[in-house]
Amino acid sequence: MTSTITLAEALAAGTVVLDGGMSNQLESAGHDLSDELWSARLLAEQPEAVTEAHLAYFRAGADVAITASYQATFEGFAQRGIARERAAELMALSVESAREAARRARVPRPLWVAASAGPYGAMLADGSEYRGRYGLSVDELERFHRPRLEVLAAAGPDVLALETVPDADEAAALLRAVRGLGVPAWLTYSVAGDRTRAGQPLEEAFALAAEADEVIAVGVNCCAPQDVDGAAATAARVTGKPVVVYPNSGETWDAEARAWTGRSTFTVGQVKGWQQAGARLIGGCCRVGPDGVAGIAGALAAA
Repeated sequence: MTSTITLAEALAAGTVVLDGGMSNQLESAGHDLSDELWSARLLAEQPEAVTEAHLAYFRAGADVAITASYQATFEGFAQRGIARERAAELMALSVESAREAARRARVPRPLWVAASAGPYGAMLADGSEYRGRYGLSVDELERFHRPRLEVLAAAGPDVLALETVPDADEAAALLRAVRGLGVPAWLTYSVAGDRTRAGQPLEEAFALAAEADEVIAVGVNCCAPQDVDGAAATAARVTGKPVVVYPNSGETWDAEARAWTGRSTFTVGQVKGWQQAGARLIGGCCRVGPDGVAGIAGALAAA
């Protein structure tokens, strides 16, 4: 059902379950995501597939669906010959697809929609979202992010997910870009150990969000599960805000081969520790599917 309480209110009351990876769920349903637009391509070609992916996660126990707009940018769509007006329609459709899944889920608990805004590097589709340091100023990054954030906010999500941010400079730009939009946000970094992917200490990176009124949760995503505990504790200590965590399965992304390598290290047994470290929004990112989300929901229900 559509939520009658805000996500911020829910976080103040307890722990909320996020969904898992959009791309792996679409791939498991037989869709080819080798295109540079990744899952955003299906917004144009097969939007029903996106709705079905969201629905699978809601039925698995997720309370929040993250939209398929991670790689949806005006620049990325333009490279495929998609005009600006149509690109805006597709971004708005990403929010509506998640809303439709929430309606179809017919579950008694509140459900929310988070509009995904991936980093600048996601648009480049070359793995640079795992490195940061694009050579752009904070002002330039703000000018890149603001127009699509305006479109996503106008589509009426419950929250904006500023996610997989590899660089504190880009976080500063995103925090400026969400001001005045009237929609709360969460900010999550992609990290390696106790630093951002660009090498900045997490204490400094999280501190940027501490005084941002728009930000209702801070944390990490698209990282190894073993990096979550320390990052979650740091985020909680530095910001005093609820913490959001949704790591990958533990496998490694090979940007050249556009494939995952290694083995999964994600286990449901880790969830309680993340909660104890301050996490109030818990889910999975790449390669964590409905079964993983069901395990997270079960672990939190039993806690």
